Amino acid sequence: MPNLIDELVTGIVETAMKELLKKSHGRTATKRKKRQTRSATSGRFVKTSTRAAKPARKQVSRRRTTASRSKQRSR
Repeated sequence: MPNLIDELVTGIVETAMKELLKKSHGRTATKRKKRQTRSATSGRFVKTSTRAAKPARKQVSRRRTTASRSKQRSR
């Protein structure tokens, strides 16, 4: 009897853990990496000169796609 209860509890815990550790299906943008430049003489990576930062652009409202609208509707 204790084995049966123990097996039942471990089965429930394992399925709950699998459910929690599943990959989420939310789409996230990929992060871009800056390309490093190598020195022509030594071959090592060299810091590039920093340019003056451009001022922030005014945000423009973007039209939502049909997929994103239907996602919200299904909630």
